[in-house]
Amino acid sequence: MPRTGKPFSVRMTNLGSLGWVSDKARGYRYQATHPATGEPWPAIPPAVLAIWDAVANHAAPPEACLVNYYAADAKMGLHQDRDEADFSAPVVSISLGDTCRFRIGGTSRSDPTRGLDLTSGDVLVFGGPARLAFHGVDRILAGTSTLLPKGGRLNLTLRRVT
Repeated sequence: MPRTGKPFSVRMTNLGSLGWVSDKARGYRYQATHPATGEPWPAIPPAVLAIWDAVANHAAPPEACLVNYYAADAKMGLHQDRDEADFSAPVVSISLGDTCRFRIGGTSRSDPTRGLDLTSGDVLVFGGPARLAFHGVDRILAGTSTLLPKGGRLNLTLRRVT
């Protein structure tokens, strides 16, 4: 749940040694275990790590892979990825399934934004000056992919945390 106390419209889970979680009581954070089960998060698959290796231009591997599932009506408001301790590593985003209308701006919430469509298989790297760019998902273009049997979009977001 975000700070508003209302549930996110996306469903989330994690892979890796750390997972990003949020609740009303403790806010946004990374932790090594699932908040409900207490179990460690599953490992990041080798194929996903290979994408990081190919595009991140960073010596250390990702510690976290946030997996978001967007149904046809899901959105994600403009936000910055800034819960990590070090911003020198990029954020790598992998899109799978239905196309989304992605919005990206500058490092200030008031900066102008632009929209672009991210299709299944697209990889976006937030690095350097763009590492703290405000970004979000305006809408899902339902039915644009047959990858997921019930439709929707998966987004895998890889990060170094420490």
